[in-house]
This record gives sequence, structure tokens and C-alpha cells, in this order.
Amino acid sequence: MFLRPLAIAALLIALLPAAVRADDARRLGDLLGFADIVEIMREEGVAHGEQLARESLPGRIPGSWRATLDRIYDTERMEGTLRRVFADALRGTDTAPLVAYFETPEAQRIIGLEVSARRAMVDPAVEAEARAAAAARPPEDPRRRLVADFVETGDLVEANVAGALNGQFLFYRGMADGGGLEISEAEMIDMIWAQEEETRQDTREWLMGFLLLAHGPVELAALERYVDAAGTPAGQALNAALFAGFDAMFAEISYAMGRALAAEMEMQDL
Repeated sequence: MFLRPLAIAALLIALLPAAVRADDARRLGDLLGFADIVEIMREEGVAHGEQLARESLPGRIPGSWRATLDRIYDTERMEGTLRRVFADALRGTDTAPLVAYFETPEAQRIIGLEVSARRAMVDPAVEAEARAAAAARPPEDPRRRLVADFVETGDLVEANVAGALNGQFLFYRGMADGGGLEISEAEMIDMIWAQEEETRQDTREWLMGFLLLAHGPVELAALERYVDAAGTPAGQALNAALFAGFDAMFAEISYAMGRALAAEMEMQDL
């Protein structure tokens, strides 16, 4: 089909916003440290998977389970899911102010500190120390207030709780579909809701410990700008897109982990 030059120009103009959004979403993912975060989450997930095996599989952890964990926690697939859903969730959002802010040295320093803190807290001793240090800070402490504002602005506790409970449900469903758990979905939901308040408390403590550890070296004025950016409409849209992306990634992993553990348990019973 032949298009006149004006028609071609109109077509390009129509396609341009979507292309710009896709490029901005990828740039934002890079600026927010997606590759590093996914790698850390893989390390956390493999450690969790090994703990599951110790609890559920008698004796030595089989080599097949280690191979299964490597397959489930494939960073290329994890990051692909995260970036795809993140970009979709940002459609219609003016991402230019977000890119401009997160390209600044100030914002990049904060992101770098958050990634470093997340990596450090893979160590249970560091995590326990961070939680204790956060609990010891008085409520009137200016840095603690700013971090608490950041948590509230992004509704971080409830969003993380929702993701954790959904992940637990998908893990149970994977176990059931794989024949490793014989309970109804209603029973699964009852089990999950019974953990809700404990999950909420644990999430709140982890978040405060993590954020105070990460933001400890940040100047208060810079931290205020970071919190303010999170509260803008674009910042809220970014937060929602982040949770959409990470929740989708975690959902895939949780179900796969349940199915895989059920299969491994069945092999152990043979």
C-alpha cells in the first residue's frame, strides 16, 4: 500500500508517543537499578528456596532442586516480566519529569544507597541490626519522620502486604496443582488471612529498617526532595507501576516454586 508523505508523517506522529513512553520506561528501569535489584532478589529467592527444601524434603537437598531454583530464578526472565509490566503500567503517564529527576546525581546516589542496603540485608545479621536500629529511633527523629512519610506516601506497607499474601496464595495453589497439598482454595485463603497481621508487622519493621539503613547517609534536604517527588502524580504513577511489575514477577515465581516443590516431594516419596 502506497502512503502519501503527509499520511506517513501523520502515522509517525501517531506512533511517536508510544515509542517515547517505551524508551522512557526502559530508561527509568535502568535509572532505578532494575538489573541489580533482580539479581539481589534472585539471591534472596534461592536462599529461601533452599530453606523450603530443608523444611519440606528430608535429608540432603537434591541436586535437581538446586537446578530447579536456577531455572525459576532466571534473571533474564524475571527482569523481562518486570520491565514489560512496568512499561504497560506507565502508559499514559508523562514520564519526562521522572526521567529528569532520577537522572540527577542526587537521585542516583539515593538509588545506589537503596541497592547497597538491599544487598547488605541479604545477610540475616545485617537485617536484624537494621531492624533494631530503626526500632530504637525516637518518633520525633527528623530522618525517621521523613522515612515514615515516604512509606505512607507510597502506601508501601499495604502494597507489600498485598503482594506477599498474593504470592503465598499462588505458592499454595502451585503446591495443590502439583499434588503436594490437598486443600481447597477457601482453606488456602483462610490460612493466608491468618498470617495477615503478622505479615503487616514484619513488613513495617523490614521497611523501616531497610529505608533508614539506605537513607542514613542522605542529607535531609535531599531526602525531603525524594519524598516530595514520590508524592507527585507522576511519582504515584511510578510507584503503582513498580508494584505492578514486581508483583507480576513475584507471582510467576511463587506459583512455579509451589509446583516445583510439590514435584520434588513426590519424587522423594517414590
